[in-house]
Amino acid sequence: MKQGDTHEKVMIEKVDRAMFVRYAGASGDFNPIHWSEDFAKSAGYPTVFAQGMFTAGVLGTFLTDWVGEENVRRFRTRFVGQVWPDEAITCKAEVTSVGEGSAEVKLLVTNEKGEKKIDGDATVIL
Repeated sequence: MKQGDTHEKVMIEKVDRAMFVRYAGASGDFNPIHWSEDFAKSAGYPTVFAQGMFTAGVLGTFLTDWVGEENVRRFRTRFVGQVWPDEAITCKAEVTSVGEGSAEVKLLVTNEKGEKKIDGDATVIL
């Protein structure tokens, strides 16, 4: 791994509402904004949307698939956009610096239109 290296993968080709419901069951996040169309619309949204941590989990899986779970020392995310039903989730990584035994990695989640959903970064062991 060297500075400037990149890695990219479409992690989910088409998000569906059932994924939000399954994540709610696994995480205990039963906020109806993620599964009830009526509730989401009453809150001013066009439809339901993914839990932020659902998307962060997809990004975490992308990272650990790439570098190995045992090599992640720090993982940070910032939510910048909702993930809507029928969108794709693409994860991207770029090595921004390499030090003695570790590397800093910039992370990004986008949809098929290139719209940002998560910005993040990580420190990984080489």
